[in-house]
Amino acid sequence: MRCSTPAAARRRPASPITTRWSPSSRVRCAVTDGARAARRVRITRLVGGERQLARDTLAGEEPLELRVELAGTVRSVVSTMRTPGDDFELAAGWLAAERIIAGRHDIAAMRFCSDGADQHYNVLTVSLHRTHRALDALAPRSGIASAACGICGQAVIDATLGDVAPLDDATRLGHAALYQLPAALRRAQASFSATGGSHAAAWFDAGDPAQPRICREDIGRHNAVDKVLGRRLLDGADGRAGVLLVSGRAGYEIVQKCIVARVPILCAISAPSSLAVALARAAGLTLVGFLRDQRANIYSEPHRLV
Repeated sequence: MRCSTPAAARRRPASPITTRWSPSSRVRCAVTDGARAARRVRITRLVGGERQLARDTLAGEEPLELRVELAGTVRSVVSTMRTPGDDFELAAGWLAAERIIAGRHDIAAMRFCSDGADQHYNVLTVSLHRTHRALDALAPRSGIASAACGICGQAVIDATLGDVAPLDDATRLGHAALYQLPAALRRAQASFSATGGSHAAAWFDAGDPAQPRICREDIGRHNAVDKVLGRRLLDGADGRAGVLLVSGRAGYEIVQKCIVARVPILCAISAPSSLAVALARAAGLTLVGFLRDQRANIYSEPHRLV
């Protein structure tokens, strides 16, 4: 699979991307092109009942595959989503947290993949002198992997959508009902009211959105979404004709969960990421961010909001 590269990312960055680190190197971090750390997109801005064409800046989100090389053998240990930049630090921190390394003295070098024509700086290999934990003991992390250097956002989108059928296009939600969703969610957040430490997700019926049909809270935003969509599944229903509202931001994984559950409209109190917007547009999902104070940004499929 060949990854397409946005024009902004193909331009020569103002500062060269650092492709290698070693203990003797003076380089402290992996500098990346600013076009990858933040993306500008066209949106529809909703203010009261009026729509305005505008632009918004999104936090970049791309996959990173981390590989470990030990005694001449290379193996993939984790694939994760991250904002490009400071990838050497991310790799070192993760390896230390997993107790694979005890300090910088265990690292021989870190380098971005260089064995393919498509260089996206999304595959990072860490060569180790030794490990403090057997790599075979690591549980597999994510199914996103690449045989060369071509792992990128488009590859993730293609793998996510696969043979997924188009989302329901008949669902509609009025502006007035849209603006009422955050208050309805807040009233249902019993755990947050008591602790101030939980995320929430709620499923609303687009035809009767006054109160959430399901609301779940969790210390992890992804867990809250899984609980709501899991409840729908156990009830023998999918997300068709529904609206999912999350209390924080909307990243790629939350959009992916909605697509699989057939939810046509996803709203977030905070911002989406660049990959979340790209995936929503590819899947035909209506994605709304910054839903608060009678305002909202519509990043994809605005026709469902009337």
